Amino acid sequence: MFGLSALFLARFQFAFTVGFHIVFPAFSIGLASYLAVLEGMWLRTGRSAYLDLFKYWLKIFSVVFAMGVVSGLVMSYEFGTNWSQFSQKAGPILGPMLAYEVMTAFFLEAGFLGVMMFGLNRVGKGLHFGATCMVAIGTLISMSWILASNSWMQTPQGYIIDTATGRFLPGNWWKIIFNPSFPFRLVHMGLAAFLCVAFIVAGVGGWHLLKARREGRQASEQVRLMFSMAMWMAAIVSPMQVLAGDTQGLNTLEYQPAKIAAMEGDWESEGRAPELLFGIPDMENETTHFKVAIPLVGSLILTHSLDGKVPGLKDYPKDLRPYSPLLFFSFRIMVALGMLMALIGVFSLYLRWKGRLYDSTLLHRVALWMSPAGFIALLCGWVTTEVGRQPFTVYGLLKTSDSVSAIALPSIATSMVAFVIVYFIVFAGGIGILLHSFAQEPHPGEEGPSEHEPHMSAGTTQVSHHPHAGMAE
Repeated sequence: MFGLSALFLARFQFAFTVGFHIVFPAFSIGLASYLAVLEGMWLRTGRSAYLDLFKYWLKIFSVVFAMGVVSGLVMSYEFGTNWSQFSQKAGPILGPMLAYEVMTAFFLEAGFLGVMMFGLNRVGKGLHFGATCMVAIGTLISMSWILASNSWMQTPQGYIIDTATGRFLPGNWWKIIFNPSFPFRLVHMGLAAFLCVAFIVAGVGGWHLLKARREGRQASEQVRLMFSMAMWMAAIVSPMQVLAGDTQGLNTLEYQPAKIAAMEGDWESEGRAPELLFGIPDMENETTHFKVAIPLVGSLILTHSLDGKVPGLKDYPKDLRPYSPLLFFSFRIMVALGMLMALIGVFSLYLRWKGRLYDSTLLHRVALWMSPAGFIALLCGWVTTEVGRQPFTVYGLLKTSDSVSAIALPSIATSMVAFVIVYFIVFAGGIGILLHSFAQEPHPGEEGPSEHEPHMSAGTTQVSHHPHAGMAE
């Protein structure tokens, strides 16, 4: 019982820190690309509103980036203190990939972040735009390496097991990096980051459009422009994300069928399976209570065939089953929010066609309320992915219980309390700064980050290092 409690708290601590952390890398990934688009459009069109928006969101990017760095640093120490067995056994594979992330993404960002932040009036326009693009590319490269690492843990291949030590050794790096789930998860995560930023930008734009209407004036050109761009992104990317999620589901069905069974709340393998809209999975009694189901749709969605066979949890030993009650609801929240975002995108296209994009109070209010939807869906997707891998850290090969350090429960509890206190203080300050920034309307002649003083965020000096985005998506 003591070991189980220590294991649970070690898992909870990592989930807590990653849950706080993952929001900021996703934000910085999407926002860096948005900044590159804004600056590129300014250079192409000469329209000053694009430059004003670039400076406005650049200040927000600096805070988000710093928050991601602060929240990501502690995870490296957790691998050593709480998960030393995992680090020792999987280190020969995961260690080099994380090092490659540093040597590519970190060095790229470190070299160009300062130029992007403070060099707009100090270097040529083309050079500054190149620096912005390099930072954006660096965030995408970082995401790729981290997802390659995490995807290998989901669908391991290309490894050799040292029988003497039980360590995973690289056998084929091509297979390790491009493991079966990596391409699907890379696309899914990248689109998720873009959607997160699209709905934050839409929410900020919606807020200022509503505020201008209350004050009896027209919103600024900058507000209208960023709201329009956000709605274009929602309309284009949301349907793509639905398709990306479908392809990842097919991949998961092939390589992690127990995860699919837990997500769906299915206990018996069957063809022509229904889709459960609602239910309460019961792990002890091996059933799902209060089912609300649509006949045949489960097989159609999961296999693209009405007669397709859907796996059930009873196909697997009890100790190898993922925890269905959590997966069932996290998956459905993610899907519901994804569908809502897609519907908002379609609705915005209709209003744009009618010439009412900037006049619809309904759309602006919905955009405001949906502004955190991308991040909530992202967190639910991460929970679905990681909890669905349990009881393994390396799927099917290394159990979580065999990955934890031989550390006493009081030690983990002490660090957990410290993390909770520090994280809530730091993140409350950081989020307060962001909300204050969002409340300021972008205007002509917008100023970017100060070029004369080091930029400070929540009491922390800006550090040129991108966090491990999506390590535990």
